Amino acid sequence: MNPAMTSGGPSEPAILDAMELTADPGMGVRFAESAHQILAELVSGGAALGWVEPPSRDEVVELLGHVVSAVQDGDAALRAAYLDGRLVGLGYWLRYARPTHRPHADLEKIAVETAAHGRGVGRAMASALIADAREAGIEVLTLDARGDNTGALHLYRSLGFTEYGRLADFVAVGEHRYDKVFYMLDFRRHA
Repeated sequence: MNPAMTSGGPSEPAILDAMELTADPGMGVRFAESAHQILAELVSGGAALGWVEPPSRDEVVELLGHVVSAVQDGDAALRAAYLDGRLVGLGYWLRYARPTHRPHADLEKIAVETAAHGRGVGRAMASALIADAREAGIEVLTLDARGDNTGALHLYRSLGFTEYGRLADFVAVGEHRYDKVFYMLDFRRHA
């Protein structure tokens, strides 16, 4: 599938799922390369994505392989955003592994390249991942974010997530300390 053809127009992101990404082996390789570039650029700029130093290409390939495998087992969803045929963002959730937590999943990552900020990419991916979670029978979708990531926190609140906890000064990046904020979207309340 050509990502440029699935978009509603040049300013609207095309959101592909894992099956669309892996259907064409060449596209999967390009996706991994582009995902690495996006994540490395964002982390280099100080983005709160779980790395202090930019991830290596191999780390990103291994991570994506793990997520795609979980998608195939029904334990995850992966989405990729394209603008004008170019990857500009990715996001995924993973079902909790503990047997007592299986009805729940954690929205692990949403990353949008800097040049695409403000174009609705993060909202489109988050909305698609929320829909995927509902369809998969997830009861509660959780996430955590760094407290200074105000744009992401605003987006999550606007999509119905509520804060359920905060650890003050928990995230250490060099000498800087940030709150770790926990959000949840309880589908049981919105059934």
